[in-house]
Amino acid sequence: MSDWFRQGSDGEITLTLHIQPGARKTECAGLYGDALKIRLAAPPVDGKANAALLAFIAERLGCPRAAVVLKSGQTSRRKVVAVSGCTVDVVARLAME
Repeated sequence: MSDWFRQGSDGEITLTLHIQPGARKTECAGLYGDALKIRLAAPPVDGKANAALLAFIAERLGCPRAAVVLKSGQTSRRKVVAVSGCTVDVVARLAME
């Protein structure tokens, strides 16, 4: 298992992310300590970056947007996101993109 994601006993997978808002394009940028770094094109204003992050994660994992929930870090660069209905193998591929 990786440092940046964990699977709970209920099957929910928790991701630890480091976010860089206002980037040129939205993309995964590899590992950043114990987190996965994600660059977001959305600005950190009025929750736009958080909404873009959740939509990006859902799209990349191929799961419904409702399956991706921001657990903590609403105003921080470090965020914890929970994903349900997805496998660990699919989540692990995020860091390889």
